[in-house]
Amino acid sequence: MITQGRCLQRFTKAAEDVKVLKATPTDDELLEVYALYKQATVGDVNTVKPRFIMFFGDLKKKKDGYDKIINAGAYVG
Repeated sequence: MITQGRCLQRFTKAAEDVKVLKATPTDDELLEVYALYKQATVGDVNTVKPRFIMFFGDLKKKKDGYDKIINAGAYVG
């Protein structure tokens, strides 16, 4: 059985070894390594998953802001 201290040592060594790999990992491999690192260091995600409606709500706010800028430019110009 591996003790908690030994497990932490192995994790720290693996985290350091990843920084000096001989070959550059693919994007998918980097994403997996990052995901595993974050899971080990931070834990489960505790934020609300964005909903589809929230995405379009944000787009509408941006569009409204751009419309105001364009309208202000037309008024001045």
